[in-house]
Amino acid sequence: MKLLRKILVPFVPVYYLITWVRNKMFDFGIKKSISYPFPVICVGNLSTGGTGKTPMIEYLIKVLKKDYRVATLSRGYKRQSKGFLLANTTSTVNDLGDEPFQFYNKFKEDAIVAVDADRNNGIKNLKQLKKDLEVVLLDDAFQHRYVNAGLNILLTTYSNLYTSDIVLPTGNLREPRIGARRAQIIVITKCPEVINKMDKDRILSRINPLAYQDVFFSRITYSNKVYGASGTLEFAYLPENFTLVTGIANASPLVRFLEGKGMLFEHLNYDDHYNFTNEDLNTFKEKSCILTTEKDYMRLKQYNSITDKLYYLPIEVVIDRPQFFEERIIKFMKSFKN
Repeated sequence: MKLLRKILVPFVPVYYLITWVRNKMFDFGIKKSISYPFPVICVGNLSTGGTGKTPMIEYLIKVLKKDYRVATLSRGYKRQSKGFLLANTTSTVNDLGDEPFQFYNKFKEDAIVAVDADRNNGIKNLKQLKKDLEVVLLDDAFQHRYVNAGLNILLTTYSNLYTSDIVLPTGNLREPRIGARRAQIIVITKCPEVINKMDKDRILSRINPLAYQDVFFSRITYSNKVYGASGTLEFAYLPENFTLVTGIANASPLVRFLEGKGMLFEHLNYDDHYNFTNEDLNTFKEKSCILTTEKDYMRLKQYNSITDKLYYLPIEVVIDRPQFFEERIIKFMKSFKN
């Protein structure tokens, strides 16, 4: 893969030009971007996957659900349905996609969950069907410029800042770095547990935020328990030599966390949003205990042959200056009040 990316270097200027021109067409109004008279918050990135959008959406739901009627709107990557779909008690992971299905399973009492590749059509349907809706959270829609979100939150990982990357197909950026100017909030995700002021200042100097941009640092924390259909287990009660199954963009932080706990395990690593095959399931049946991520659990729990041995490890986002971050979100929400 690395060799192929090097071979494709001549195509980098072509991709850069195409995405740059597309953005300029929106900037100059040649392509229409729709704004809304109610709060729309977009969470996204410049890079391809793995920046922590799902836990950030969940963090925002927790911040907003106390005082507002919240909806999430995702594309529903790799779902088997088409068009607009509102999550309900009969919805499956195949209907919604793994991440929206996870949102629904966790927040069905606190958030409306919908999917639609056409975000404007999705917002229109949400407002028609849910009259009490007060805010829409757009999942992974930073490049979906047909919607002009009132607040854009851009995520970039501590270990791979967008400032050090280039566009596809050799790099991982979906668009040129200048696109970061559209964000009002930039969050450095997946930071180490301890990050000193010198390190923060170094990152801030590389990002060089504009006057209207607030920058926050965040990290992932893991639960001290695992959950499954068979119940809840403390780490100490996980069987020795369990099997870790991951189908996410970057499993390295999870692997390091488990190794730091002194755990011994086999790791079966698959591509992000991987569709598990019958052959995979036959392999899983032979394992005594399977630990996976919450997102992967959404896709695996439908298979009865492995549910009794299947557990997931929840994660949460911890943000530095959480009060300031939440005040920034609430300030945006109140800007729409008469």
